[in-house]
Amino acid sequence: MLISPERLDRLAALDALWVRRLHRCTNRPSVLFCLRVASRLGDGAFWYCLIAAVAIVFGERGRACALHMVLAGAMGVLLVHWLKRCTARSRPYECLGDVRLHGRALDRFSFPSGHTVHAVAFTAVLAHYYPGLALSLLPFIIILGFSRVMLGLHYPSDVLAGVAIGILLALLTPVFT
Repeated sequence: MLISPERLDRLAALDALWVRRLHRCTNRPSVLFCLRVASRLGDGAFWYCLIAAVAIVFGERGRACALHMVLAGAMGVLLVHWLKRCTARSRPYECLGDVRLHGRALDRFSFPSGHTVHAVAFTAVLAHYYPGLALSLLPFIIILGFSRVMLGLHYPSDVLAGVAIGILLALLTPVFT
């Protein structure tokens, strides 16, 4: 085993600690509202509109970018679904008594964060074709990642794994020119 059971226990405790700390911020209605909006936008509609807009506005190169984003997204759906089934990690609101669910879970399991996988993959692909446009999305994907933890849906390690997977998907899917 790469990581000892004791080290895994320490990582799990650290994950739970950060969920609890970040979750406390949801006691402020304005913060909770913003987190819910960000999380809801990350459900997919925002990304579908962005992909369509890139394809329409930027001509041939935009269509290549959109195709790359669709391919990375499709691979992400398959990989996230498989990983969630394999790991079967319960969500924080189910395991931590002081963490309430403040959003909606699109599926049963926590690891990895699909919202984060797709936000990072789409933004990384976009960065290859249109770096300035991708840069403008960074605040949104950061807020989205935090929202998943703060709303009780994910542990920080789920989001960090989502970042890594999203980057890998962007790098491993073919570039269209």
